[in-house]
Order: sequence, then C-alpha cells, then structure tokens
Amino acid sequence: MIASSFITDPLTILFVGIVIVVGGIIGLKLHPFLALLLGALVVAIMTPAAVIEHAALAKGATQAAAHQLSSKSIGERIALEFGNTCGKLGILIAMAAIIGKCMLESGAAERIVRSLLKVTGIDKAPLAFLAGSFFIGIPVFFDTVIFLMIPLAKAMTMRIGKNYLLFILAIMAGASMANSLVPPAPGPLFLVGEMQIPIGLMMIGGFLLGLITITTGFLFARYANRKWPIPLRDSLDARLEDIKLASMKEDRQLPPLWLSLLPVLVPLIFICVNTALTSFSHSSASVKPSLFMGGLIRLLGFLGDKYIALAAGGFIALVLLARQKGTDREGLTAFVQAALMSGGAIILITAAGGTFGGMLQQSGISTRIAELTEGYQMALIPLAFLVAAVVRTAQGSATVAVITASGMLSGMATHGHLAYHPLYLGLAIGCGSKLVPWMNDAGFWVVCKISNLTEGEALKTIAPMQTIMGVAGLIGVLIAARLLPLV
Repeated sequence: MIASSFITDPLTILFVGIVIVVGGIIGLKLHPFLALLLGALVVAIMTPAAVIEHAALAKGATQAAAHQLSSKSIGERIALEFGNTCGKLGILIAMAAIIGKCMLESGAAERIVRSLLKVTGIDKAPLAFLAGSFFIGIPVFFDTVIFLMIPLAKAMTMRIGKNYLLFILAIMAGASMANSLVPPAPGPLFLVGEMQIPIGLMMIGGFLLGLITITTGFLFARYANRKWPIPLRDSLDARLEDIKLASMKEDRQLPPLWLSLLPVLVPLIFICVNTALTSFSHSSASVKPSLFMGGLIRLLGFLGDKYIALAAGGFIALVLLARQKGTDREGLTAFVQAALMSGGAIILITAAGGTFGGMLQQSGISTRIAELTEGYQMALIPLAFLVAAVVRTAQGSATVAVITASGMLSGMATHGHLAYHPLYLGLAIGCGSKLVPWMNDAGFWVVCKISNLTEGEALKTIAPMQTIMGVAGLIGVLIAARLLPLV
C-alpha cells in the first residue's frame, strides 16, 4: 500500500516525467517531440483515474465532465491535450511562419531594422527590442509577441553582425514580464478578480514593477551574450542567404516603412482595440449601444480575435511579398508551403510540450503543492511567490501558476487584515510564475524553435534570466510593501 501510494504521488510522477524528458532530449538525443510524448505517456500511465477526476474538479469542471475525463483511455487523454494545445497555437504559429518569412523575403524586416537603427543607433538597438516587446506584450499574448518580433531580431543581427542572443533574450524578457504582471493578460486578469484588486492599480503596479524586472533581465542578457555568443543560424523559414541578400539591398529596393510595418501593426492594432472594447463593454454593460455602434463593435471584435488578426497579418504579408517580387500565384503557393513546413515542426513540438504539461496537471501536482504549503509559516509575500514558482516549474504554464496561487491565497488577500494592499500579493504571484521555464512549457518550445536556439542553450540562458527577473521582482515587491503599503 505504501509503495503504491508513493508511486502515484504527484511529486514522484513529476520527478519521473522530468527524468524522461530531460534525459531523453539531452542524454539520449531523442527528438523533442518524441521525448515529450513519451514523458506525457508515462505520466498518464502513473496517474490514477480518481486523481484525474479530482484535479479536473479543482480546475472548475463539472462532476460529469470530470468523471468523463477520468474514464477516457490514456491515448484519448493525450490526444485531447495535444489537440487543445494545437487549437490554441496551431493557427498562430502557421500565420507567424508566413508573416516572418514574407517580411524577411520582401525586405520589410530589413526596412524596419534600418529605420530603427536611424532612431536608436546600433548601441541602443537591444533596448528598443526590450521596450517594444514589453509594451506590445501588455495587450498581446506572449507567443504572439515572439512570432512578430523574432524575424526583426534576425534581420537586425544580419545587419550588424552580432548580438543575436541579446536580441532574443531582450524580446523574451519584455514579453514574459508583461504577460504575468499587467492586465489584460489572462493570468493577471484572473488574479485581479480573484483577489479583488482594482484593475487600474494592478496595471500601474505591474507596469512599474515590470520596468524593474526587465532591467535586471536585460543586464543578464548582456552578460549571457558576452559569455555564450550564439550565431544566427540557417533555417527553413529564415535562410541566412535570404537575410543577407535583403541586407545588401539599396533603400530604394525595399518597401516603404509604413507598408513594411503593416503585417505587424494590423494584428497589434486589431487586438488592442478589441481588448479596449471588451473592457469598456464590461464597465458599461447597462448602456445599450446604437445599431451602428453595435455593428462596429461586433466587427472590431471579430477582427480583434487573435486568430483572425494574425491571419490578416499573414494575408497582408503575402500581398507585400507579391508587390515587391511580382510573384505569381503558383510562386506564392510554393512559398507558403515552404513557410508552413518549418511552422509544422514547431506546432508538433509545442503541442507535445503542452501535452506533457497537461498530463502533469491531471496528476494533481497543483493540489499537492497547495497541501504542502498550506501550513507553511512564513511571510505571505514570499509564500505567494514560492507557490507560484513551484507550480510553474512543476507543470509549465505561467497562467496556471498565477491562477493556482491566487486561488490559494485569495482568502488571505481579501479577509486577512493585511498590513499592505493585496496588490503586492498579486505582484509577487506574477513574479513567481516566471520560475522556472523548461521543457514542459509550450512557450519554451515556441522560443526555441522560432529562434533556432538548441534546448541546452535555452536552458542555460532563458531559465536563469527568468529566475533573476522573478527574484528581482520579489525584492521590489517586499521593499514597496514596506515603504508604500497603500492601506
């Protein structure tokens, strides 16, 4: 009985899953897709049906839905999680592959890079990527920022001949901190409702703390770029030959700046407008809009859907490419096929990472961590940080970590008679959710495969940077709660 309980303990299952995935990829040199699916399979086999049902109920599923999930076969559960991840990211990755390749091939990325260099100069270009990804990451999902910005980083690296890792880490730092600290990102949006934090206060606090954390992340990025310089590598979606040819073109051969920006700006504007309209409609639900305004809101809501917005960006990028190259329809078909070949591999690996993370969630690891930390006698702010960090490391999703930790601590935040505003608990949870990204995180694989970093390079650079930013954020929260409690 004791042996059986030990084997089905979520901590044991987590350890076995880590060994299989990390050992398979680094030790046995398995393809990440196979190693992740193997890890998901073993985790699914080790997880009892009763635990699956309990974990589903804890996430808010109905009794019938939880029972139905637990009664599915192992293969069905794996396929379901695989499909869920594909459903969330498949279209985005495919459209991003088209946008990125079109922008490189048409010279749009080169035009943007040249214009950026005129404003910032070569020395300050990494800071421009850092600030740009942070601001874009506030209304836009993390992976969307990665898809839009990395083609520009590749073009910039080819232009100046160095600092590729610095650009990638700067983009990653800005986008990831905005995603966990500033509403309307999903995690912070759930957090402000659960912990009854005013959304405006969370936006201001998250923005200010984000400036501190991305600064520390940028300092690490500069160090990592000096210590482990990584070259720009050849890939199907961004061949070095194509990037080099674009960098050698004269200005008159490149598309104008306004047109070059459209594939990135159109999705960004649509998504931001939809976000603003959604927030406004919630705050003024009692006001009925006119027929015209209602139709306009529905149209903007349709265009602001992230899938539709990215598809619009892909269409504009194709039109831009056809304009620059005079490509006929058959040529465009071949071009899209080449872009989607690289995107397909990224989709498979990312979906497998999401599957592994989903199987870990079904093992009840979040509930187990909540039990372990329930009676832990320490200050609430470090506790909030610790819970979010452990959940993130265990199952891979920063959003799930924020939701889990805020659900655990919401009672203390709203009825605990704190000596400081619950905002600080929320910010600590957001910072804790940055620790530690690794192979059970779909976002880890998106960055790896879009940027062409190896798994080892990503673990050596991205994971420490995220950890440093999270800890710096915790220190900032502790100081602010002491000096400016807001109560």
